Amino acid sequence: MNDPVNRTMLLVDIEKFSDRDDVEQAFLRRMLYDVVDRTMERAGIDETLRLRADQGDSVMEFIDPNVPVPQVLRSVISELPAQLKAVNRMASRAAQMRLRTVVASGFIALDERGIWVGGDLNHACRLLDADLLRAALRERPGDVALCVSQSVWTGIVRHHHLGIPAEEFHEVTLASKNGPLPAWLLGPVPASGQTAPSPGAAGPAPTPVPDASGERPGPAGGTEAGPSGGGSA
Repeated sequence: MNDPVNRTMLLVDIEKFSDRDDVEQAFLRRMLYDVVDRTMERAGIDETLRLRADQGDSVMEFIDPNVPVPQVLRSVISELPAQLKAVNRMASRAAQMRLRTVVASGFIALDERGIWVGGDLNHACRLLDADLLRAALRERPGDVALCVSQSVWTGIVRHHHLGIPAEEFHEVTLASKNGPLPAWLLGPVPASGQTAPSPGAAGPAPTPVPDASGERPGPAGGTEAGPSGGGSA
């Protein structure tokens, strides 16, 4: 296994992907790639600074640490919804998509099979699959739900960088087989969640929510970079 490298992780997953037929799934994957690529381009993040791992119904971008995390976050908060709205306007109802997204940071390594692995990546995948994030997307009128890891909140979000509305993030805690996972949700906590006071918290206190489906398998496609790196849909 290669030595671990530090990366900013952007995970994007299509809601109810498995409910679509094969033709619709292929179309949605192409749309997802286009939306993510245009979002990164508009943020000024060159494709040479990105590694992509394809998961079928989702895509993972591992972004070079030389790219400022606030730059990534601003693009996900503002540009990603705008790009998604533009493609949804041109698609039939059956071909429209809504997205769950996670921004995290940490160390990942490439194993002997060309698969990215690491505890920080497992953590990010559990956030992406959590019931809370799924419920947040279901209950809001927009087409994107965003959750960030504790490290991204602590290092970036809470400092109120330009274009990152820290006051709109809410602290939550997700239950998993490996223990509670702290995270921060952009926008209202779903009605299914409950909040309680937490001493010293910068926002609403943790909300225990069961994990949806456990750990995802490690993403493949490790050495591929840029828009062409994740394979075609």
